[in-house]
Amino acid sequence: MVEQQLKERGIKDPRLLDAFRKVPRHEFVPPELAHRAYSDNPLPIGEGQTISQPYMVAVMTEAADVQPGDKVLELGTGSGYQTAILLELGAEVYSVERVAQLHRQAHDRLSRLNYSRWKLKLDDGTFGWPEFSPFNSIVVTAGAPEAPTPLLEQLALNGKLVIPLEEHFSQVLYTIVRTERGFERHRGERCTFVPLIGEHAWKHDPRE
Repeated sequence: MVEQQLKERGIKDPRLLDAFRKVPRHEFVPPELAHRAYSDNPLPIGEGQTISQPYMVAVMTEAADVQPGDKVLELGTGSGYQTAILLELGAEVYSVERVAQLHRQAHDRLSRLNYSRWKLKLDDGTFGWPEFSPFNSIVVTAGAPEAPTPLLEQLALNGKLVIPLEEHFSQVLYTIVRTERGFERHRGERCTFVPLIGEHAWKHDPRE
């Protein structure tokens, strides 16, 4: 996975590559899909949600530029795989999930794998987690019509919000940086994520 899917596509950060080597991805997928855990595609994890393709997890994490000791907010805990990658990079992770079953499973999984320096919450992630802000990075693992205002407000100066945004009936990964002059938007590659449901995103699942 690391050699063929990440390095060959330009992921070069040795810290990030090492994090992918350390996290046992097969622990984050349903048992019946464990044999496909390291394949080059997203996989279903139940409740209409997915674990993202390894390459896309790497692209988003690289864009977030996570450094040891950074405080990172994640929207969409899902399986907890992205959470684990961020923890391996030395971040302090605050992750919000709206689906109760996935929230419980991720909590149990991260505990069983002996990860520390994380907090999970069952809630509408589009409100962020204001009591622990500001955040050095915010990673959103679902597609939104626009960047939720509460997330922008909870970014630290020079902090980065990495989020898939709808653009011409598809999604594009954006990195939004908070500067002294305002917010700078950097357009990345096209992507496909489940929709971000919440008060400051899609009010209802657009797939239904």
